[in-house]
Formats: sequence, C-alpha cells, structure tokens
Amino acid sequence: MTPASTADILEQAATRAGLAASTATSLRTGAHAIFEFDGGIIARIGKPGSADTAHREVRISHWLNHSGIPAVHTVETLPQPIVIDDHPVTWWQLIADHRPATPAELGAALARLHTLTPPATFELPEYQPFTGLEDRIATATTLDDSDRQWLTQHYTALRQRYEQLPPVTRTSVIHGDAWQGNLVVPRSGAPTFLDLEKVSLGRPEWDLIQLAVDHADFNRLGNDDYYAFVTAYGGHDMTTTPEFRVYADIQVLRWAAFAISLSKHSLTARSETAHRIACLRGRIPKPWQWNAL
Repeated sequence: MTPASTADILEQAATRAGLAASTATSLRTGAHAIFEFDGGIIARIGKPGSADTAHREVRISHWLNHSGIPAVHTVETLPQPIVIDDHPVTWWQLIADHRPATPAELGAALARLHTLTPPATFELPEYQPFTGLEDRIATATTLDDSDRQWLTQHYTALRQRYEQLPPVTRTSVIHGDAWQGNLVVPRSGAPTFLDLEKVSLGRPEWDLIQLAVDHADFNRLGNDDYYAFVTAYGGHDMTTTPEFRVYADIQVLRWAAFAISLSKHSLTARSETAHRIACLRGRIPKPWQWNAL
C-alpha cells in the first residue's frame, strides 16, 4: 500500500465506524498498517483479499480469551472487519504500558497454547510454511538472474527436505509467528498474544524455531535467554534435533523473502535483501546480523 492509499482506506473505514480519522497516529507499516485512535482503539489494515483471514482473527481472539489464553481483545462496539477496496480493517483494544515478553515468558505461554484443544465452532487452517515464497522469488523485480536462480533451487530443495521429514507425531494449535514482540506483558496483567492471523494447526516446532535460529545463527539471543526459553517450554531444544536445520533454513528463507517483498519500494529493503541473500548463499559467515524492516 502506498501512503496515499493507506490514508484513504483508513479515512473511509473510520467514517464507517464513526471515528475521526484526524485523531489517528501511525504506529507501524509493513505487512500491515497499524494506527492508534483516541480512546485506545487500534486499527489494523490487512492485505488485499484477506477479509476471511481477518474474520477468523477476530474469532480466534474471542476463542483464545475464552479458553484462558490471554490475547489482544477486539473492540466489540465496532463492525469487524470493515472492508475498503478489498482491504479488511479490524479494530482492537490498545494494550497500554507494555513490554515485549522475555524468552522464558514466551516459552511458558507457548507451552500452554500448544495444549489447547482446537475450537469446535470454527476451523483453524493447516499451517503452510511455504505460502507465498515461490511467488515472491519469481515475481521480484529487484533480483538479478543469479540470485533468482539460486533462490529458486534453494526453495525447491527445502520443500523436498521438508516433505522427507518423519511423519507428524502431533499437531498443535500454534501461533505461527512466535517471537517476543508478539507476546506482550502489560504492567498489570498476564502475557498477551498479538498478531493472531497465523494461528493455525501445525507442528509445534514452527513456534520454537524463531528463537532457536536467533540463538544458533544470529547474535540476537544468548545462552542464558535461549535456555530459559527451552526450560520454560518444557525442555525441548530445537537446536539439538536432527530436523533443526530443515526448519531453520525454511525460517531464514521466509525472513529473506519478506525483505524481497519490500525491496521494490524501499532502497533500505533492497540493500537488506542483498545482504540476506549473501548470507544464505554462504558469502557471509555466521553469526549473521540482519537489520529489522
């Protein structure tokens, strides 16, 4: 979304919700645009064609909170979602005065989440770790032929490696994007899950791999914090499993593909994309340092 189109979508959605768009403050751009309105109301503008996902996200919020798993609350007095030009706009209650969870808090919260029985009133989708990756590589206009060919071959090899993993022993309710920033801790309250759009049924390893990769491949999580996460989850250390590298390589490819998706409209993202691809291709030794986008 361009800034102009985002502003137009926000204004139309605010008008339909009975809110004043002039009071909105931008909090974040990226895959979603997020704004804060007066009265502690958060507007989240989704990607085009994602209305069904937005509907499900609202239902997931209700279900998780009812199940004893604290999650961000919807604004019950506003219509959910409001769809403007194929973009769903959902409305959420501000969680004021909070901090990101510690690794230990995240591990404990995921352990509880993974024991949940799936909802009976609606279906959760099956987690798809490769969604969008092939298309992002194929359609990117900022990749040279060498990088595109390598990424395509790497993607194909990863799919084959993943399909050869041992059969799933258990699927769980998973968050799908589990890191400390998606579990926040209010000053007076329990750790609370945010960004619920990827909540799904899948291998619980997908909720453990991000911190495992942060520890093993990057300078982002030291020994004490990582093993506090492992202990709080119940002792399962992804980095010691035979399958770790498969999950890890898929995860870092996803992070690289996110940079690729932003590179058309951002020189910063284009530079970061080149750096991330160089890391994947073995041109930069680990531990890697990647900049947030």
